[in-house]
Amino acid sequence: MKVDFLKYDDGLVPAIVQDFQTQKVLMLGYMNQEALNHTESTGKVTFFSRSKQRLWTKGEESGNFLELKSMAVDCDNDALLIKAHPLGPTCHTGADTCWSERNHPEDFLFYLEDIISLRKMASPGESYVAKLFSRGINKIAQKVGEEAVEMVIEAKDDDDQLFLNESADLLFHYLLLLNAKGFSLQDVIDILKDRHSK
Repeated sequence: MKVDFLKYDDGLVPAIVQDFQTQKVLMLGYMNQEALNHTESTGKVTFFSRSKQRLWTKGEESGNFLELKSMAVDCDNDALLIKAHPLGPTCHTGADTCWSERNHPEDFLFYLEDIISLRKMASPGESYVAKLFSRGINKIAQKVGEEAVEMVIEAKDDDDQLFLNESADLLFHYLLLLNAKGFSLQDVIDILKDRHSK
């Protein structure tokens, strides 16, 4: 990928960041060659901050990193399109995007995966998720089994609300198990899409 950093006097090119799943535009930053190299080597989107006059990795203070998925240069070689997976809100105001748009209206499960990733880093006393992760994968897997049995029991009865609550518990703990195994819901969706196409 050839980027014409010399086109601009300051050596910076605009870098548009887009959510790789929802396609929502998250933010605009500026990159020089060093920022681009750092982004590629770390997998975390990094810009050159004009106000700080240094490299700045999005999320270095908040923890809301942008995980690099792909990068492309435009037809004039002077602007970048970065597709990333946001770990939490992108804007410093706490909004999902720098235009105060909601990024997860129909993708709540992906948002929930982000929350699980953040909460598992907390101390076990502060978060149920962290506590479960601290007990290991066997306990998480056991919890999925327990929730599945409880859902099946409620499916045989006539209380729809209890059935839906047990279904939610199962789905939540399944997301925990996927995370613990190093996978995501998208990995499962990709398999289902592949099966569907055959």
